[in-house]
Amino acid sequence: MTTDALSTTFAALADPTRRAILARLAEGEATVTELAEPFEISLPAISKHLKVLEKAGLITRGRDAQWRPCQLDAGPLKEVSNWVEHYRPIWEGRFDQLEDYLKELKHQNQQEDNHDDP
Repeated sequence: MTTDALSTTFAALADPTRRAILARLAEGEATVTELAEPFEISLPAISKHLKVLEKAGLITRGRDAQWRPCQLDAGPLKEVSNWVEHYRPIWEGRFDQLEDYLKELKHQNQQEDNHDDP
């Protein structure tokens, strides 16, 4: 069974370590060792995370002598953004309804408070 690119991207983003790696790569290229520094996990564990990110197309790995620097590839994030953007009007409409409801409750409470004052 093949997984669509959006599902692969969301699966890669589901892990906080991978999101932290992407945040670091947003600042610029880094080696595996540099990416591993802030984490208390092994280099092989970091490498597994990098393979997931690479499979999702979120990073690329170059070759520079014995180093394999990693770079962010934000292309798949654009797909995520487009998907989320599709639902923005729904969320905004619900927030607007909630705001209207809260204003109505506040108005009712103020009216009740005014009636309770002697």
